[in-house]
This record gives sequence, structure tokens and C-alpha cells, in this order.
Amino acid sequence: MRFHGDDRASRLKQAFLLLAGSAALASCSASGRGGEGLETAANASPANGPQADYPLVVGEPYAVDGTSYTPADVLNYDQVGYLAGGTGAGIMGAHHTLPFPSYVEVTSLETGRTILARIEARGPMDTTHLLALSPAAMEQLGASAETPVRVRRVNPPEEQRRLLREDLPVPLRMDTPMQLVEVLRRRLPEVGSASLRVGVPAPADPVSETVAEAFAEVTAEPAEVAEAAPKPAQAPAPEITAGFVVQAAAFSSAANADRAAAALGGTVSQSGRFYRVRTGPFATRDEAEASLANVQAAGYSDARIYSTG
Repeated sequence: MRFHGDDRASRLKQAFLLLAGSAALASCSASGRGGEGLETAANASPANGPQADYPLVVGEPYAVDGTSYTPADVLNYDQVGYLAGGTGAGIMGAHHTLPFPSYVEVTSLETGRTILARIEARGPMDTTHLLALSPAAMEQLGASAETPVRVRRVNPPEEQRRLLREDLPVPLRMDTPMQLVEVLRRRLPEVGSASLRVGVPAPADPVSETVAEAFAEVTAEPAEVAEAAPKPAQAPAPEITAGFVVQAAAFSSAANADRAAAALGGTVSQSGRFYRVRTGPFATRDEAEASLANVQAAGYSDARIYSTG
């Protein structure tokens, strides 16, 4: 019996020691370094997650070489100008007015090659050039300082944003057709930059009469040939009861609308004082999406799908 009592006492002592140790560990976790570590882990978020794109930094107006710049959060930014060399890792750039971080498509107006880059800084601060690109971005674009470019703000998918935040390149965008490149080159100023979005009002439907109209010019026949050849009658727009259409652009000139429609295989319909160029109708949205890709590749970046149902 005495042995049994000693054994029981020993087991009770061990149980007490275990309970005391557990209480001490719990206290440490609640108020000591262990608690801080757990709190940090619980609140931690990936450094390159979506939240790394916010808040956007806009900044105050400033001047470079006598030229004033007013930074602004412009969603439909689209300009042509010239490149400057920059610094930094990854596929990044510095811009005079766009907020950072933001994302842009940069198109070489020498080759048509187009890349996606992340704007991460203000600048360039020593020139009025449109954009400064990091060495890696310059290499991906196949460009150098003074290369003429088009810069268009875009909203890429999160996966592409993540790659750029991690200083990794994303695949090249679709090359810009050289016909459109030639049109864009004609918009280049001698110095600085020029907008491709000049004041065309857009009441009910979006109107794009800048690049779209210029693109129509290069697809048109020479004037003397066009006058000599019989003009085919423009096919009337089909009556649409349900489905989808792709609107490429709207023009104030019927002649330009006709040329654009001929180039795209579309139709023209008048809406007020504008002439809308559309493709379709399409029975499914997938068919409309395929047509939209072709229309945008032809230079109509503002094209969009409308439901006719």
C-alpha cells in the first residue's frame, strides 16, 4: 500500500508540473514575444499583393525646363512622344503626370512592338520627353533614348500586375500594325508629347475620331483613283433584333466612316450628327469578343461591345 501511495503522489506531482508549464507558455504567448509574433503573422500580407497598388500618388504641379506639369489621375491617357533613359529594376517607368503606381502600354513607333510597364516614379526630371524607362524595359521594348513611342494607360489583370510588382516582365502585347504606326508617327511633335484624344464630344455613345479617323486615311484609295472608280453603294446596316455588335468608332464625316467600315467589313449607321461604324450583329458574346479583338488590333482602341437585345 505504501508503494502504491508513493506512486500516486508521484503521478500527481508530474501532472501539477505539466499544468504549471502549460500556464506559463500561455502567459508568454499572450503578453510576451510569442504573442507579438502571432499578431504579426495574423496581420501580415504579401508585400506584392494587390494592396501594393494603393494608394495612388498624384502629387503637386511642377516644372521641367520651363514646361509646367500638373499630375492627374487620367484613366484614358493616350499620347505620343519620345523616350528617355531611366534607372530602376524590372519593367518600370517614370512619367510626368500619371499617378504612380499605374500601368501603361508602351509602343515603339519604330517597330510596333508593345510592352506593359509599371509607372513607379515622377519624371523624367531633366527633359520634357514623354516617358523614362528602366534598362530592362528598354531592352524588352527594343528601344533606346529618343525612340518615339505611344503611351496608353491600361488596367491589366492582377496576375500581370503581380509580375511587374515583382520586377518580372509580362509577355509582349500584340504588335501595333505598321500602317497605324505610320499614322501615329505623323502625330509626333518635334519636342514634348501630343495627345491622341482631342476634343470630340461624346454624348450618348463614346466617340473616337482621333486614331480611328487617321487609320481610315491610310486605308483609303488615292483621291484620283477613288474619283475615277465607280463608288459601290454602302450596304445598309442590318436590322438587329437581338445579339451583340462591336462599335469601332463614330465619325463626324460620312466619308471617313465609309472607309473605316470598308476596312473592317462593318456597316455605317447615322446617330444624330455622327456616323457609327459597327461590326455584327453576332449571336453570341464570344463571337463579338473575337470581332472586338480584330477591331482593336486595327487601331480602334476605344471599340466596345453593345447588346442589342
